[in-house]
Amino acid sequence: MNRNVTISVVVIVIAVLAIGIAAGLYVTSKTTSTSGNTSATTSIAGPKNGPIKIVAAENFWGSLVGQLGGNRVSVISVVSDPNADPHEYESNPANAEAIANASFVIVNGDGYDDWALSLISASNTPGQKVLNVQDYLNSTANPGCALKDYWDYANGCSNEHFWYSPFYVNDTVHAMYNELVSIDPAGQSYYKTQYVALNTSLYSSYMQREETIKANYTNAPVASTESIFAYMANATGLNLVSPHGFMQAVAEGNDPAAQDVATFQTLLQGGNSSVRVLAYNEQTVTPLTQSIKGEAAQNQIPIIGVTETIQPPDATFQQWMGSEIITLQNALNAQALGQ
Repeated sequence: MNRNVTISVVVIVIAVLAIGIAAGLYVTSKTTSTSGNTSATTSIAGPKNGPIKIVAAENFWGSLVGQLGGNRVSVISVVSDPNADPHEYESNPANAEAIANASFVIVNGDGYDDWALSLISASNTPGQKVLNVQDYLNSTANPGCALKDYWDYANGCSNEHFWYSPFYVNDTVHAMYNELVSIDPAGQSYYKTQYVALNTSLYSSYMQREETIKANYTNAPVASTESIFAYMANATGLNLVSPHGFMQAVAEGNDPAAQDVATFQTLLQGGNSSVRVLAYNEQTVTPLTQSIKGEAAQNQIPIIGVTETIQPPDATFQQWMGSEIITLQNALNAQALGQ
């Protein structure tokens, strides 16, 4: 699939998707049982015996599946602390118990939540459905990919922040729908209604605004302290000029190369390109990223905060994304007026 398609296509196809789902035109998404048998047919009881127990490794996936499942599911989102780096999360016995008792577990994959995969393997719950987003997207990591392709995981680029891509969000929500129907066939009509409503909300709350930014600021140079912003930059048509090596190193908890640091500083000082906005990951903060933030402020470059998990934790996915996109749009507008 060409991920550069216009986001507005989502709205056009929502009605078509609803019809297709009702007619059974979509194949069941990729699933695994914890026994390793991907063709396992063991059925777990649906809502007639109580809500479907779901565990999401992170609250962004938990918010989406919770809205999709509505009153037929019970969702536990594990990683949600706004003051912690999700890359460094360490599981506990309560996490292990929740995963062992779940009918459906959602993990991000690509090394982002290996702790959850370990708990899934250890629990070996019969018939349990597991949606590994990385596996579902058929992604293959390649940290050495070209910067121009950095946003596109399908082209072999390593960026585990799938939830920042509106295209991958749409794909994953569809996979969630298929899994819920496979667990609870009696709820298919309800899930279909929820699915259409969720897609409509996602588009109107932030995807449409991304399209507006793309129309007004295509190729505007922006920078980011971490790779989390790459997918959003692509969706909004912005030109992410910060060094690939710098962003990747920070994402992996490593020290960027001196050359990448120097290049980043030059960009913020107006050399080679005039950076319009700096996206600052507020959950992977280091003395170096703080220094970069200070450099941007000194050079009067607007700074927007982005986060790994939903902030505030009680917001919905689309409220969170919508807030970040509005902040980005306002920063771009203010910077343009100041020129």
